[in-house]
Amino acid sequence: MTHEFKNIVKAAVEAKKRRLKSVLASVVDLDGSSYRRPGVRMLITENGTLTGAVSGGCVEKEIVLQAESVFKTGEAKIMTYDGRYRLGCEGVLYILIEPFEPHVSFESVFKTCLMLRKSFQLKSYYEKEVKMSKAFGTVVHIDNELYPLNPHLENQKLDNKSIFSQTMPPCFKLIIIGAEHDAVQLCKYAALTGWEVIIVSNIKEAKSLKEFPGAETLWTTTPETVDFSLVDQQTAVVLMTHNFAYDLRYLVALSKCHPNYIGVLGPARRREDLLSQLMTYCLELDTEFLDLVHGPAGLNIGSETPQEIAVSIVSEILAITRNKHPMSLSEKQGRIHQEK
Repeated sequence: MTHEFKNIVKAAVEAKKRRLKSVLASVVDLDGSSYRRPGVRMLITENGTLTGAVSGGCVEKEIVLQAESVFKTGEAKIMTYDGRYRLGCEGVLYILIEPFEPHVSFESVFKTCLMLRKSFQLKSYYEKEVKMSKAFGTVVHIDNELYPLNPHLENQKLDNKSIFSQTMPPCFKLIIIGAEHDAVQLCKYAALTGWEVIIVSNIKEAKSLKEFPGAETLWTTTPETVDFSLVDQQTAVVLMTHNFAYDLRYLVALSKCHPNYIGVLGPARRREDLLSQLMTYCLELDTEFLDLVHGPAGLNIGSETPQEIAVSIVSEILAITRNKHPMSLSEKQGRIHQEK
């Protein structure tokens, strides 16, 4: 959910430039079940603009109404939303609504944290009852420094408050190596999922960033000069060059990294041939690296078109990232979401 909080901060910064106040709504507790779990957030600005959502769409109107008092008084509050009688979700949400007014230094510190792909932590202080209090609010922890989002928290005692704590990893990143039509489709679906997408194209290809809707960056490079230094466990890579030699050279470049997933196109035999040749180039190759390479990339859901194949690949990456075995939810026993 890091990308959701990133979008919230971005929207709040833009609102501040237009001299509009912002209020943050965070689900901090839950009795029973709900569409989404605690930790989901939404920003409301004075002009009624919403960034993010805390449910499938039923709770947001009530939050906007409850946020009016926070805009007027600057005092945070806890509201509840009982979905048992309205949504059929069999749960009661506890939602913290607070002013979003971090210190002026927060924006640059947060931006640097994201750029360097560091984790950070959010701690929300509240009581599990409907009430207003200046001692309710959220603090962002970055590199051992504290940044309250609600400015009133700086002068409050928080020892007796309940705490919802959430560690936020770096934004999930997808590196697509290849710049053909199928890469465009995968880029679109990955961006819709909230991932940061990087396109890697050959120096001989005349490609531009605008050809890849949703992509944040376009690298025009070669396998020997590409920089994979920031590839981490929150990174997936898909090789889509449609060229065996290029795929092999990029695998060599990736061999010292440990991404979360590497997908290759083509039949299973192509993957085996790639790995066989890779081991001749990288004699000290970590055997765990071989398990990261998946081919053919994607889940077996009957995909035919480039768009369907993109859905298949995104689904496989999600399943592997979340350590899930794909199945129909109608066949799953117990809760949809695991208890944390």
